[in-house]
Amino acid sequence: MKWIRRLLLGLVVLVVGIGAAVVWKAMRTERRVGFQLTRATDSNGQPFTVGIWYPTQARTWPTTQLGLNLMDVAADGPVAGNGLPLVVLSHGNAGGPGSHADLALALADAGYVVAAPMHSGDNYADQSAAGTVAWLGGRNRQLRLTLDYMLKSWPGHAHLNPARVGAFGFSAGGITVLTAVGAQPDLRLIAGHCAESPEFICTVLREGNSPLLDPDKAKEGNTYAADPRIRAAVVAAPGLGFTLGPGALAAVRVPVQLWSGEQDTVVSYATNTKRVREALGSGAEFHSVPGAEHFSFLTPCGLLAPPLLCTDPGQFDRKAFHLGMNASVIAFFDKNIR
Repeated sequence: MKWIRRLLLGLVVLVVGIGAAVVWKAMRTERRVGFQLTRATDSNGQPFTVGIWYPTQARTWPTTQLGLNLMDVAADGPVAGNGLPLVVLSHGNAGGPGSHADLALALADAGYVVAAPMHSGDNYADQSAAGTVAWLGGRNRQLRLTLDYMLKSWPGHAHLNPARVGAFGFSAGGITVLTAVGAQPDLRLIAGHCAESPEFICTVLREGNSPLLDPDKAKEGNTYAADPRIRAAVVAAPGLGFTLGPGALAAVRVPVQLWSGEQDTVVSYATNTKRVREALGSGAEFHSVPGAEHFSFLTPCGLLAPPLLCTDPGQFDRKAFHLGMNASVIAFFDKNIR
């Protein structure tokens, strides 16, 4: 029987050790940050999840799991401060509110409120809308409805300054944010581009028999609305950049910070970010990141580290990169909406 007791003791020690390691690896901030998961409502009456980070005076605990990481936050703590700037955050295809949790925490630490919608039908749990005709237009609508919710219905909305609003988007979230500040992608261009290109998104659309590969059907999806409340935008590795034909970015009047990874083979610079950069000209603050690939822009991984999302090329240091990028994003928003 001694061996059973020793085995049980060993298991207890192992579990306690793993728990301690997880808590020790939790994402932390210098100032206290509150967090809550709530829901906004889409135009069809269906709710969608929104993750919200904000300054607070409440005590924080390293017990809130979001995506692959544990956060040291005050769950549902009261909001601290008034006239706070707001940043809405659009995740990439198959992502979620936790995709850029470290950036959200850094912004909240700096005095911002951050709202990250979980795009319906295009998240890690549900891909039913991805590649459909309504895909991009739906993302655009949900980003705007998140702003509506935050500025009008969120219990903490009185702490916000509606004149100080920014947006961040990555990959599919990048093109989503661009549409929200005036870009007009033409989805009819997908078919011609994908007929000649081995680009990753083209492979995905072909394998899924996407109607977007039919120019006539794709035309029906060209419905986006700009949101004049957004005064500045940060866009990282924007997908579907090849749908931005001549004049597609002419209505973008807000300052844009643009990021690209030099080793990105998922969303190539030449047919995506480059088009945005050239169209915006001096209106874009461009950052090219040596050694970074597409998923390098996602939050650095904790103990749970799936290789596809968490493995960077060579000796690239994702944590160090994010410290620098987050500081640059905060400085950009400080300059343009603060």
